[in-house]
Amino acid sequence: MLQLRAAEPADVPTILKLIRGLAEYEHVPEAAEATEQDLLRDGFGPQPRFHCVLAEWGGASAGFALYYYNYSTWKGRPGIFLDDLFVWPEYRGRGIGKSLLLHVARIAAEQNCGRYEWLVLDWNTPSIEFYESLGARLMKQWLPMRVEGDALRELAEMNSD
Repeated sequence: MLQLRAAEPADVPTILKLIRGLAEYEHVPEAAEATEQDLLRDGFGPQPRFHCVLAEWGGASAGFALYYYNYSTWKGRPGIFLDDLFVWPEYRGRGIGKSLLLHVARIAAEQNCGRYEWLVLDWNTPSIEFYESLGARLMKQWLPMRVEGDALRELAEMNSD
């Protein structure tokens, strides 16, 4: 009943719905600002900035994995960063999330990537335990840093002296 497939331009409304579902799950629905135009431009243009795998259960949208390539100067190879992994609540417990995670791992291995990374919220203990059971390590010494919105514009305008 599970089918995984690469997203196509016609899937953009489904991808956006899944992104918004993930934002609600993470208790920040207002943070999902992306539009269909953004996703179409950045995922399906001449130089895609992300890739997306859709999970369908019996033909219905069940979840997705959205990832992009980065580069490790230490490894001297590309890597994959899994930005979003989400399964609708009614489809959880069927192995869909694990299938998506493993599917992207296979892509990383086929592309000779040096790393496959993602973030997990510190309160999401079940996910942390699940990821660790698959061999992932929690990178406690690395803290994410972010600049966005007005702060990003201000940073871009600063002088380097």
